[in-house]
Amino acid sequence: MGQILHGCARTTEAVRRAIQNSQESLKTLAMRYGINPKTVAKWKKRTTVSDRRTGPHTPKSTVLTLEEEAIVVALRKHTLLPLDDCLYALQPTIPHLTRSSLHRCFQRHGISRLPDVEGDKPVKKKFKSYPIGYFHIDIAEVRTAEGKLYLTVAIDRTSKFVFVKVTKKTSRVTASAFLEALIEVVPYKIHTVLTDNGIQFTFPPRYADGPTARYTTHMFDMRCQENGIEHRLTKIKHPWTNGQVERINRTIKEATVKRYHYDSHARFEAHLTHFVNAYNFARRLKTLGGLTPYEHICKIWTKEPERFKLNPIHQMPGLNT
Repeated sequence: MGQILHGCARTTEAVRRAIQNSQESLKTLAMRYGINPKTVAKWKKRTTVSDRRTGPHTPKSTVLTLEEEAIVVALRKHTLLPLDDCLYALQPTIPHLTRSSLHRCFQRHGISRLPDVEGDKPVKKKFKSYPIGYFHIDIAEVRTAEGKLYLTVAIDRTSKFVFVKVTKKTSRVTASAFLEALIEVVPYKIHTVLTDNGIQFTFPPRYADGPTARYTTHMFDMRCQENGIEHRLTKIKHPWTNGQVERINRTIKEATVKRYHYDSHARFEAHLTHFVNAYNFARRLKTLGGLTPYEHICKIWTKEPERFKLNPIHQMPGLNT
């Protein structure tokens, strides 16, 4: 755990503790740690190794008197008005009151946050849990010095396993090829995929009730039907429905194109491959209880082997990969 020391501190907590436990003279300890003997004497007298608080022992306002501060606190506690409303109500009585001084007054008295009123905010619902094999899929755009690239990204809703494929163009063909590659890579059965309403995954909404959608099947849907996968679509103009893959898109961009410059597509693809492998096999996630996506997959395999096509341990990266 990191130490928070005074800006001018010359000693750490370990040094201070050693000074307190030592029987040597002040001069000897001062020469050993390169500090003033007065500093050694100071820590010898103290029973703790942490810095004392700076500033006044009893915080008080430099703007408000005790009577004015009492008025401010009483108004806040009795009316439960927001900060700005309290400011507007008090300024005719206390003309020199500013917004910052009012906020500091609330903080000193522990009333800077209003209590939550029941029914004021909608109740947060838990994210619905699904068995392993539910993938969110989306397409993102990135750029290198050579031009534009498209990332087709998939993330498992349960295991957080990520699969990415880079293409120069995006179409129904590339989306279908991506799904086939995903099925090949993942060691377990995929039962559901969730995508947006892009033309790579479904017919445009204006054709939803027309003969095109009625008498023909989209190429992506054909691949889903061939592999027994349910294809779900997000609600139109509701990208947050597919929020998991939107978030991993941002994570990938922040780790690659937003941080580094790539002279070529090949350098970007090489770095992307390393990042995705590190994410799947080395990054520990809080939502998985401190496990990596790969470790979580292996854990599920021991409990539900019927969901798997092969032993995921065989996909562990090593000397032959």
